Amino acid sequence: MDLTAPLQHGPVSIRLVRQRDARTLQQLLLENRAWLSPWEATSPDGPVSFDMRLGVRRLLQQYRDGAGVPYVMEYGGQVTGQLNVWGIARGSLSSATIGYWIGEQFAGRNITPISVALATDACFVELNLHRVEICIRPENRASLRIVEKLGFRYEGYRRRYIHIDGDWRDHYAFALVREEVPEGVLGRWLAGRVPKDAATVPPQDRSAV
Repeated sequence: MDLTAPLQHGPVSIRLVRQRDARTLQQLLLENRAWLSPWEATSPDGPVSFDMRLGVRRLLQQYRDGAGVPYVMEYGGQVTGQLNVWGIARGSLSSATIGYWIGEQFAGRNITPISVALATDACFVELNLHRVEICIRPENRASLRIVEKLGFRYEGYRRRYIHIDGDWRDHYAFALVREEVPEGVLGRWLAGRVPKDAATVPPQDRSAV
């Protein structure tokens, strides 16, 4: 697969991460430790090396192996965070998961929802995948607003699903399949045709938190 060309809508764009982005990303992470740490994936085996150069190298290897697509998010050409398409499965499953983070100073400009829409459309069109999933901690209201805006459909409650901020955390799962968005995720959102309440979490799952 070749996804080297940037994807853009207005001042927001996503592009494949480059090795020279490592320093910028590491600085952005350091500046936003308090903002990001409640949502950061951790290892149950203990602390791992915080070496963004090595991290970018691993992400690019996953891209070459066809297992993921690591993007940086930009606003007006300035790096604002990362968006990773990971866990790409081919064959009868034909799916992937999207995860992301953004610096606090860039929040509130629709950078993340536009980036998620661009990446999801790329998954369906460029990668020819069938399903894209996003899993979000129930406490993460900012991320929940993103799936609400884009109309990702709520699929269920995953107990102690991902190791985040030092422990196994519950997550809500949201997804879209290609047939649901023939005009594209971004196109549907811009046209005002996102189904109401698609991402609504039912009361029994809200009370389980």
